[in-house]
Amino acid sequence: MLTQDILSTFKRKADLVNYLEKNKADNPTFQSALDKYAYEQELLPLQAELVDFQRWVQKENKKIAIIFEGRDASGKGGTIKRFIEHLNPRARRVVALNKPTEIEKRQWYFNRYIKELPDAGEIVFFDRSWYNRAVVEPVMGFCTKEQYNRFIIQVPEFENMLFESDTKIIKFWFSVSKEEQQRRFEKRLRNPLKKWKFSPVDEKGQELWDDFTVYKNQMFSRTHNSFSPWVVIKSNDKKRARLESIKYVLSLFDYDNKGSNCKALLPDPNIVQRYFRNTVQLDQ
Repeated sequence: MLTQDILSTFKRKADLVNYLEKNKADNPTFQSALDKYAYEQELLPLQAELVDFQRWVQKENKKIAIIFEGRDASGKGGTIKRFIEHLNPRARRVVALNKPTEIEKRQWYFNRYIKELPDAGEIVFFDRSWYNRAVVEPVMGFCTKEQYNRFIIQVPEFENMLFESDTKIIKFWFSVSKEEQQRRFEKRLRNPLKKWKFSPVDEKGQELWDDFTVYKNQMFSRTHNSFSPWVVIKSNDKKRARLESIKYVLSLFDYDNKGSNCKALLPDPNIVQRYFRNTVQLDQ
């Protein structure tokens, strides 16, 4: 038991950490606190690296679009939050579009996403993207077969045009197991502050799991290429997924002062994998 008397004997943070280490076998809460502390100790230097990276993006007028895709409750939003936490809001945006308006439904599908693409010197984080039409829309019946087929043919050409105009696209797929997704859904419903996250689409997520898998695999096989590859993040461990996805982004660029805050910038290959046909995924 950690009492006030014991706390009063600690002079430094290290004293508390040492106490928790010595007594973690007697109290599982201590191990949880130590895990969170270790995570924060690894996260902060990476976020400092992101600040240096953003300054370089601004200085060099780079255009960076980072796409976060995955099943519901796979950890996309929490990861974006850690990416942007200490970045300059004037040079980064988060894009999470609502369902299209009646006018947008009659436009070319990519129209509303083109308006959100990064300007020179900007990083844009897409919390879901044009790839809604690759998986969610056909599974849920939100688009026709003709619309889906047109999209899946056009998207590689669209991304190639972006690549040729010096827009760097990073495409993440957060892979979560069916059991872990269900656990997270239940946790959301028990939390009055997170109930809003549970939508009708979430409700169908477990029921239509296999349909999502079919369309996800089609998306990978038809839209993975050398200039904008799919990167699969195993996200059953949300904290590890956040750390490793940040490392992956940082590892792609030679920005000023790289490694001055954190030396270990290569992502764990057990967590971060480029898509290929026999990639082991959690959400098969």
